Amino acid sequence: MTQTPAYLQSKSHYEILDGLRGVASIMVVIFHVFETYSGDRFHQIINHGYLAVDFFFLLSGFVVAYAYDDRWDKMTQWDFYKRRLIRLQPLVIVGTLLGALLFYFQGGAAMPLVAATPVWKLLLATVIGFTMIPLLPSMDIRGWQETHPLNGAAWSLLYEYIANILYAVLIRRFSKTVLAIFVILSAGWLVDFLVWGPQGDVIGGWTIDKTQVSIGFIRLLYPFFAGVLLMRIGKLIHIKGAFAVCSLLIIVFLSIPRIGGATHLWMNGIYEAFVIIVIFPLIVSIGAGGKLISKSAIKVCKFLGAISYPLYITHYPLIYWHIAWVSNNKVPMAQGLLVGFGLVIVAVTIAWLSLKFYDEPLREWLKKRFLMKKVVED
Repeated sequence: MTQTPAYLQSKSHYEILDGLRGVASIMVVIFHVFETYSGDRFHQIINHGYLAVDFFFLLSGFVVAYAYDDRWDKMTQWDFYKRRLIRLQPLVIVGTLLGALLFYFQGGAAMPLVAATPVWKLLLATVIGFTMIPLLPSMDIRGWQETHPLNGAAWSLLYEYIANILYAVLIRRFSKTVLAIFVILSAGWLVDFLVWGPQGDVIGGWTIDKTQVSIGFIRLLYPFFAGVLLMRIGKLIHIKGAFAVCSLLIIVFLSIPRIGGATHLWMNGIYEAFVIIVIFPLIVSIGAGGKLISKSAIKVCKFLGAISYPLYITHYPLIYWHIAWVSNNKVPMAQGLLVGFGLVIVAVTIAWLSLKFYDEPLREWLKKRFLMKKVVED
């Protein structure tokens, strides 16, 4: 009798969806660079770039259902949680550390609490940040009341974890009909907030208070579980040039200027509801149904997919610094965008280095340590 390792192997990837995740991640970084100069939500350049988060949620729901829906007879809930933690958590540490290292370079009028924050409080926020436990407003160290003040983008990963728990505990057991009802009700909540709510957009979710937590769940529930439903229905769209078409759709719909202004909030609300409920599932359906033919396209999608999560979860400390630099020095956009362009390059470089020299080796070690099981063979 011998003992050999058994491991639940990852399924093959939808390469176009990986590439689209990378396109959306780059759009997020560019959006945040431009946001520095915009003044308010009505005048943001690449105005709807924040909707990339809602696209990520839908894409994640689709991929999680594809990866795990038919494998629950081969793993426990704890196995599922371990796989998700190993996939996502290591880079949270990188993003948090980067935020801590750059923290005292971010002080100024835009972030009024930075200079007054003692080192012990920064260290405490760093350790808590490693765990993804959200900080309450009373523990704010920046002045923005973020759940993750060293790496603001991590707020959406917190909701991603919540969605994974909901999926594993309850929603994976739903039939298509029950899931469809749940998704329709979630869409109704989303539409109600966007069209008749107080802001006409889904901006928010990164603070622990009643309003912001509600926004977080509004942004999470429809797209994530619509992604699960879309995968289960399996109605994919097959067209030529799917990656190019979907990339163009993402860029266009995230770049559309604000609609309706401050006096007609509902108009922008209708636009965002349409994009989240209709356009994003359409993009995922086309992306999942498309095929890559050329080797160069395959390489591009693999690269974009590989850096997508590292880029998203590590870029925001650089944005904090950029905001502080522009604010403190009254830098005009024409001058600052050159630095902003360099910031995008630096962010992509950090993402790639973090992936290759930290995340991939660590995940491989963690996989062997915590996911490999010994089985007895005759």
